[in-house]
Amino acid sequence: MSDRSPYDFDFAVVGGGPAGSAAAISLASRGHSVILFERERFPRFHIGESLISTANDSLTQLGVMEDIEAASFPQKWGARLVSHDGSTGRGVDFAVVREVMRGQTWQVGRGEFDRILLERARRAGTDVREEHRITTCEFATEAVTLSFETADGRTGSVRVRAVVDASGRAAVIARKLGLRRDEPRLPNIAIFAHYSGVPRLPDDRPDDIRIVARSDAGWFWLIPITKDLMSVGVVLPKDLYAQLPQGTPEERLQQSFADTPVMAELMRNAKREWPVRVEKDFSYSTSKYAGDRWILAGDAGSFLDPVFSTGVAIALESGIEAAAELDRALARNDFSERAFAAFSRRQRRRYETFRRFVIGFYTPEFRDLFYDPHPPKLIFRSVVTILAGRWDASLRTRLMSRLFFVIVAIQRRFPLTRRRFRRDAAAGYPGR
Repeated sequence: MSDRSPYDFDFAVVGGGPAGSAAAISLASRGHSVILFERERFPRFHIGESLISTANDSLTQLGVMEDIEAASFPQKWGARLVSHDGSTGRGVDFAVVREVMRGQTWQVGRGEFDRILLERARRAGTDVREEHRITTCEFATEAVTLSFETADGRTGSVRVRAVVDASGRAAVIARKLGLRRDEPRLPNIAIFAHYSGVPRLPDDRPDDIRIVARSDAGWFWLIPITKDLMSVGVVLPKDLYAQLPQGTPEERLQQSFADTPVMAELMRNAKREWPVRVEKDFSYSTSKYAGDRWILAGDAGSFLDPVFSTGVAIALESGIEAAAELDRALARNDFSERAFAAFSRRQRRRYETFRRFVIGFYTPEFRDLFYDPHPPKLIFRSVVTILAGRWDASLRTRLMSRLFFVIVAIQRRFPLTRRRFRRDAAAGYPGR
């Protein structure tokens, strides 16, 4: 009898971003043979430059914290909230959060950040194949067969026990199986670019993200990604985007700056260094996160509007968790959907926790309270704890955050604080 394994590798990972690299590192570190397919050549551009505190836990677990610190990314301690006219706003301080390992995190250029993670996957023993595009993914009772094509036209296939789909918005498996569900209450459009000459915050935390609210349902981000470059973008619900004057993406972005006094001043001397990009309908989930011999990780499973910067943290956590599930599945020799039920529930719960805050952000009553310069300290600390990434926070924190939403509901009918944001029909709040 031949001793040759019927599998080319134990596991395949599709996608080399944070979720895919995290899964590959975790699987290879457990002694499993892993192949990773990435359709591009790293480093490459990717949006999503701002991290939250719980990403530190994952980076430490993956063994890349020293590399991240050595990269000298701008330090992020939280966020600065600013109203459209600068009349109100305040800081969001991750340093006050008690349920995270380390409050301070980073703003990262994703080209370098993702390269660090992918190189760690190589060092852990992963067979990394860049510029390899998956063309088919076929499931059988005992194996998964992935066919691929390289940038120079070569083709091939591998046979593995199971696959982690971390292919991001390409969502290889979710699209194949018809699992993807667009988020109907977040039909938003982002327009963004990188700029030099944008002033930093004038204090001891110059590199915190700024979230500038428009007077309507839109908002801006300003994220320092190097000592010279700032990622700047606007997010608009579809109805507001349609109200912009017709023009190129560059013209529409410039018009959105001009519409908001704070942004007009901040961008007065800015110079655009990258092309303007547009992303549409980017919030979605899937009906399930795992099945027979497959698991979805990161954006391949779901993605939320970026207002609270949860994307990379979710990707890293779900990649690590996917690897743990596959390790257990191999030990039990059970790669069935039922064996992955706890994994799916955890991904769904994490998504729904953050989703509630994102949906809330697109209502004027939520913004009235969120941008209030003097919020109730204990309640707001609980809100910040969750927004720092601790979606599975203590019972006390979860109860306090629910109280925040009770106050939001009251604010809708009876003003507990000043109403600062437009409530007319043209303000563009989704679902209103």
